[in-house]
Amino acid sequence: MAKYRKKPVVVEAVLFEDTLESITAIAEMTRDTTTQIDYGHDPITLRIPTLEGVMTAQVGDYIIRGFEGEFYPCKPEIFEKTYEKVEG
Repeated sequence: MAKYRKKPVVVEAVLFEDTLESITAIAEMTRDTTTQIDYGHDPITLRIPTLEGVMTAQVGDYIIRGFEGEFYPCKPEIFEKTYEKVEG
């Protein structure tokens, strides 16, 4: 059986928090999509269209823009194991 290594890919990401800064950054990053913040839940949630359909992000999740411009949420423990911060 062959083994494969994931190619290094740089993505943009914002940590979803219940703060004006976080919500503004997500709105700017996803401005061409129909992302919705749901204040009817405590804590608030974010509904984001992805390639697999609409997904719900929780406070603490990362919102990622992939290398083809797609968006998706990622749980922090997975994000921290998969990505590292780059400069620039």
